[in-house]
This record gives sequence, structure tokens and C-alpha cells, in this order.
Amino acid sequence: MKGRRRHSAGFKAQVVLEALRGDLTLAELGSKHQLHPTQINVWKTEALKGLATLFEKGGLPHAEVSKEKETAELERKVGQLTMENHFLKKSWESYQIKRGGK
Repeated sequence: MKGRRRHSAGFKAQVVLEALRGDLTLAELGSKHQLHPTQINVWKTEALKGLATLFEKGGLPHAEVSKEKETAELERKVGQLTMENHFLKKSWESYQIKRGGK
């Protein structure tokens, strides 16, 4: 028995574009790409639902917006940790000087 196959976003987009063109039926596309026609229809429906977000104000799909938020949060955390590291280094240096070390 075969395991579940995972398809890249690029592959899904290619199949959906072919389905939207309408040159081949879903059954023909399924045979061509070794997919069930229902799966192609699911991807097509998802693509059409997400299409409206491309034209909304800001123009970024939801996934890209969340990636930007995540990147901003990680950059903020790196800045915070850098400041804490700098503070601890200074504290350690002044502690060493007071003890007569270094």
C-alpha cells in the first residue's frame, strides 16, 4: 500500500492553472498527473477562495502576512537577546574589576 504523497505548492499551482484553462477535463488532468479528479477540484476550490486576498488592500496572501509577522517577532527577540547579552557582559566585566580579576 502506498503512503500519502506530498505535492509542492508549485506543482499544485500548475495543476490548478491547467484545470482553470479548461483544455482538459478533471479526469484527463488526473490521469496526466496521477491524481484523483476530486483532489484537483479541492485544490482548484482552495485557489479560487484565496484569489480574492491577492486584490485586497495590502495585497499579500494570508500565509505571507503570517510569515512577515513571524519574521518581525523573531527580529524583535534577537534584538532583545542582544541587549540582554550586552548588559550581562558589562555586568560581568564590572564584577571582575571589583574582584580584582581580569
